[in-house]
Amino acid sequence: MAQPYYADDLVTLYHGDCREVTEWLDADVLVTDPPYGIGWSKGRWAAQHNPASNDGIAGDKDTSVRDAALAMWGTERPALIFGSLRAMYPAGWKRMLVFHKPVTGSGLFGNRMPWRANWEPVFALGAWPEQTPALDAVIGTSEKCASGYSGYTTRYKHSHAKPVDTMETLITACPPGVIADPFTGSGSTLVAARNLGRSAVGVELEERYCERAALRLSQMALGFPA
Repeated sequence: MAQPYYADDLVTLYHGDCREVTEWLDADVLVTDPPYGIGWSKGRWAAQHNPASNDGIAGDKDTSVRDAALAMWGTERPALIFGSLRAMYPAGWKRMLVFHKPVTGSGLFGNRMPWRANWEPVFALGAWPEQTPALDAVIGTSEKCASGYSGYTTRYKHSHAKPVDTMETLITACPPGVIADPFTGSGSTLVAARNLGRSAVGVELEERYCERAALRLSQMALGFPA
């Protein structure tokens, strides 16, 4: 059994490869932002102008890491998976939601057309309870800026970080139970779950991000903002 990198009354975080650290598989609902499989990285100009930029995301050369995790999770439980329009969609997806990013600081890098790339798909997979649809499929955020010196990606020190309120909206729509995030990144899913009083378990491969997620969670435990 793996030893937690961080733990409190609601959240447990592990450092390692989610294909090897499997405690997350005991959860009830999967909500995660995996490597998209697009080989993403920022060039030298972007690195100079955005402190949150980096050389890329581990496991992002293709979708094999994402697909292996989804195969481990199976199809009998609900899942929400962030993705990219430039990568293969996850097999068996049932509904595509839209994460609408702030107009400021998103959809610029590598884009030379009139329209910003300021939205991402979120795929619903697995078995969901039958219910009458009542929620908007476009999920926004109160954040004003994605990147730059005041953006949430800079604040959370992860170039693919998601706003906490966006994750809260998604988790609120999920059925009861423990939330799993095997690609924790900077920890927004775990923070959102705890804000909602829900238990969550996360796994993060890169220690720099595991450390950041643990710091955010520990600051919350002390009553400081995340």
